[in-house]
Amino acid sequence: MQLVIVESPAKAKTIEKYLGKDYKVLASYGHVRDLPPKDGSVRPDEGFEMDWELYGDKQRQVKAITDAAKGADRLILATDPDREGEAISWHVRELLAKRKALPKDVQRVTFNAITKDTVTKAMTQPRELDQDLIDAYLARRALDYLFGFTLSPVLWRKLPGAKSAGRVQSVALRLIVDREREIEAFRPQEYWSVAALMAHDGTDFTAKLVTFDGQKLDRLSLGDEGTAMRAKAAVEQGAFKVEGVETKPHRRNPQPPFTTSTLQQEAARKLGFSASQTMRVAQTLYEAGAITYMRTDGVQMDPSAISACRSAISERFSGHYLPEQPRHYATKAKNAQEAHEAIRPTDFTKERHGSGDEARLYDLIFKRAMASQMASAALERTTITLRDGTGRNELRATGQVVKFPGFLAVYEEGQDNKTEDDESGLLPFMQAGDMPAKKDVSAEQHFTQPPPRYSEASLVKRLEELGIGRPSTYAATIQVIKDRNYVRTEKNRFFAEESGRLLTSFLERFFPRYVAYEFTAGMEDELDDVSGGRQEWKALLEAFWRDFKPKSDEVMEKKPSEVTEALDEFLSDYLFPPKDDGSDPRLCPKCGDGRLALRGGRYGAFVACSNYPECKYTRKFAQPGGTADAGEDEALGKDPETGEDIVRRSGRFGPYIQLGEGKEAKRASIPKDIDELTLDWAIKLLSLPRTIGQHPESGKDITASIGRYGPYLAHDGKYARLRSTAEVFDTGMNAAVSLLADAANRGGAASRTKAEPIKELGAHPTTGGEIKVLAGRYGPYVTDGTTNATLPRDQKPEDLTVEQAITLIDEKAAKGPAKGKKKAAPKKAAAKKAPAKKAPAKKEGATKAPARKAPARKTKEAAE
Repeated sequence: MQLVIVESPAKAKTIEKYLGKDYKVLASYGHVRDLPPKDGSVRPDEGFEMDWELYGDKQRQVKAITDAAKGADRLILATDPDREGEAISWHVRELLAKRKALPKDVQRVTFNAITKDTVTKAMTQPRELDQDLIDAYLARRALDYLFGFTLSPVLWRKLPGAKSAGRVQSVALRLIVDREREIEAFRPQEYWSVAALMAHDGTDFTAKLVTFDGQKLDRLSLGDEGTAMRAKAAVEQGAFKVEGVETKPHRRNPQPPFTTSTLQQEAARKLGFSASQTMRVAQTLYEAGAITYMRTDGVQMDPSAISACRSAISERFSGHYLPEQPRHYATKAKNAQEAHEAIRPTDFTKERHGSGDEARLYDLIFKRAMASQMASAALERTTITLRDGTGRNELRATGQVVKFPGFLAVYEEGQDNKTEDDESGLLPFMQAGDMPAKKDVSAEQHFTQPPPRYSEASLVKRLEELGIGRPSTYAATIQVIKDRNYVRTEKNRFFAEESGRLLTSFLERFFPRYVAYEFTAGMEDELDDVSGGRQEWKALLEAFWRDFKPKSDEVMEKKPSEVTEALDEFLSDYLFPPKDDGSDPRLCPKCGDGRLALRGGRYGAFVACSNYPECKYTRKFAQPGGTADAGEDEALGKDPETGEDIVRRSGRFGPYIQLGEGKEAKRASIPKDIDELTLDWAIKLLSLPRTIGQHPESGKDITASIGRYGPYLAHDGKYARLRSTAEVFDTGMNAAVSLLADAANRGGAASRTKAEPIKELGAHPTTGGEIKVLAGRYGPYVTDGTTNATLPRDQKPEDLTVEQAITLIDEKAAKGPAKGKKKAAPKKAAAKKAPAKKAPAKKEGATKAPARKAPARKTKEAAE
């Protein structure tokens, strides 16, 4: 028997069908082990020795692989054809060797597509594991561990509110923060444009003023209304004659097939997908055998695929659309992902595959690949110059027409930011001496625009341009900075949050080298040298650690007050910009003589007055410059019961109301849907929770209140959402009972958790259901609405990643659904016995005492 190891169960099922009875194919479900999340997992003083620990949810799968390996004559490691795939194969081999279950014949097989021909051919061309790729994986994993586990404790102690830093994620965050700074520093500049609407032979066209009073105009030449009006008058009074007509042919060539990066960019532009969503859907298409491997920097296609593509083009279009010779593309990326093929369909006779998101992404991949082998588009650009009688004023009209669409008949690449100039459109036929009719003249005011905020597409493109990280890991990198709440997205654009901006400033001030774009890109080049066998991996780590460790120790020795003082100076231009009236921007607006400065608190940084506690003025860190009344306490009136003042205050987390002082004070946040806060509203908010009455069936209280996720009803451990703050105080007994019943009917026993899921992770790539982490009767679990999977005991529900959730759901679904309540009883009994059996179990691969907590599962996309 020959044992084949792949990553996913879907892939295993397909390949086993291709290979036949002599082969047994098992899935590892991605990585099987990782560095334990504790100090000492990488030991620089011992030659960068590493401890590895089996994932808590992989015990059963590794046991199945071990049992099968003991009876196998040959082990074929057929994980994905990249650095991470090589690492998974290496981990499986090492685990089996330690368990003395490794067959004598061990071989590595790779294939770029899951089709019968590709897989069977690959089985005839085995090789050894690539040690250079394994070394590159070890170096990358050690680097990321040393960076994160050394720097994060510094952040926790010196920068309150910071969560973590990462070798690549921190640089990606800096890009977003730097763009935010550019936008803030930008000062719009006024300019005007003058254009004439003209007509000739019944066709209207627009001509723009390009020369005024003998001087050529650039975009900002007409800088005020007065100049623009004079220019407009000159055009209105002039008689313009065609001075010259210039027509130039132009060719546009198709773009190469998709790489990982360009697929993420185009899916964001055309489909609105996030980078992680694109990779999840692409993974599904790959495992279904519809496309080639989706983690690649290569732009070339296999010769047989080019032939198939050209045949498909000739069947769909006339001969003009097929160039005489096949097109060949060369990658611009350094050390492209081990010379992989570009992303393309495995069968060019299939224009469609799947449904929903799968169908949309497949359509994009199919059209891009087909267009890459089609003829160039032929265009014609025409420029018409018109001059008035004085010869000192010129108008210009431009147009572009498609004479032959070529590849544009199938696909046109999207743009992140479109320019104002539009040359498309047809101009009437004119020749020198013609005088087209002038129908109207307009002068329009414009203002220069700041650089646009990054979208996922433009951020991925910029990361790739700078050589930071690897395209296969961009999705995970972006997801991390989102999950850490360092950034937020609005209308598909990234905005830097307060915590992200503060973290970036801290790193720039104390670790400038390690968030420098050049350093991070240079590190990628060195890792590429390791994978290419040109550099020794431990030498790379030694060079990094030699400088990084002393620097982190130096910062750790600083007092928190010293760090805050340094950041106060570093951020002074942002926090205290010059005022229009020339007054001191650091002067406290409340007491009038205190000095404002940055302070660090338990939950993050804020700006406060130096006269504290006499003056309690504060403002949020993310409120640069403040306002005249920022932080002012406002007395709303007295509480009718206690006679104490109710005060509206501004804290580090926004406005709130307070009754009383000290530890006994009552506080309540001010909901966003209250337009005008009055004393009556303040009294109501401070009185929450409100008891509506007793439920007619249970006799227990129904209450209304405002929680972390908004207004809600509660009764006997079950919840129902309310739509607004007003409903908290207006909902009566009948309505409350009805809402609770509706919530229970929608979710059954889980209705209380549906109101407030612990975490929402997006759509499942296969079932399409929303993945949510919920608090169940027997502990937290994850569900896609169809399959429920209990979380491992050592897994914190808040830390569960989407990849972990998908694996848990898929594993549970693979076991088959429970059919009826009678079959559920034995499972509960078995579950109670499980801890007694597992208690003495020893964790795999660690040379030290095992950690109490199993490491969070590391997926291929999260490698960086």
